[in-house]
Amino acid sequence: MKQSLTYTYVLLVLSMMLWGGTWVAGRVLAQSVHPMTAAVLRFSLASVILLFMCRRAEGRLPRLKRDQILPVVFLGATGVFAYSYFFFTGLQTISAGRAALIVACTPVCIAVISALFCGERFGPLRAAGTLISLVGVSVVIADGDPLALLSGGVSRGDFMILGCVASWTAYTMGGRAVMKHLPPLTSVAWSSFTGTLMLLPAALAQGLVADLGNVRPVDWGCVVFLGFLATALAYYWYYRAINIIGASRAGIFINMVPAFAVLTGFLLLDEPIHLSLAIGGFMVISGVYLTNRA
Repeated sequence: MKQSLTYTYVLLVLSMMLWGGTWVAGRVLAQSVHPMTAAVLRFSLASVILLFMCRRAEGRLPRLKRDQILPVVFLGATGVFAYSYFFFTGLQTISAGRAALIVACTPVCIAVISALFCGERFGPLRAAGTLISLVGVSVVIADGDPLALLSGGVSRGDFMILGCVASWTAYTMGGRAVMKHLPPLTSVAWSSFTGTLMLLPAALAQGLVADLGNVRPVDWGCVVFLGFLATALAYYWYYRAINIIGASRAGIFINMVPAFAVLTGFLLLDEPIHLSLAIGGFMVISGVYLTNRA
């Protein structure tokens, strides 16, 4: 059991490292093609790889029962379609590090939903952690002046990244319910496939065919990283962890993503690390820790 838990935690940390890199790869890709094109390229590759993994594991493609189709479609709609739109649209206008710090309040949202609907305790310590984390997010998105939130100081990109928080929380909690009846790999594979089908019409309407001519070699490298490593592998590892240790305990690891994202953005994109990012990020991570400490 100890070896299994250690292995699970190692895979979670690796997933967070990969997801930290997605903010940089996504920002590079978002500068060349429309958000829907970037999303289709990412999840088309991920779907092929995940379904291949399912066939290798089970000897055939897994089948869904009739009552499992809608829950899996919900996962595709939240964790793939909605998240991708918010992710790539937001990264067109704000830095990778700033976006990742906003997303760092996701574990708090997961913990709150778990307490409200899944019977997990939410005492004073968790309430304080929630408040600290939300204030930290306001510091980040208002560039050190939270009062700017009241005077229209928040950009459209900030709101898009907050949409990532909402859609990923729904994806995590939905996955917790779906995996009572489906294994993690099957859940991720079919949710990726259904989400890709939802993305395709929107991408075609936004000029998918024309966008393919604008994809540079570095963009194809980003697609491979996003589709294979950061989606096919990392999504599966994350759902596997939820299945073993629960949504809240797996969700706490998301607070590692901002650190990896800010560091990667600094090293690869030369993005500056402002004092407001550091202070707000520290508050977000502190709040996440307090929320999940129990």
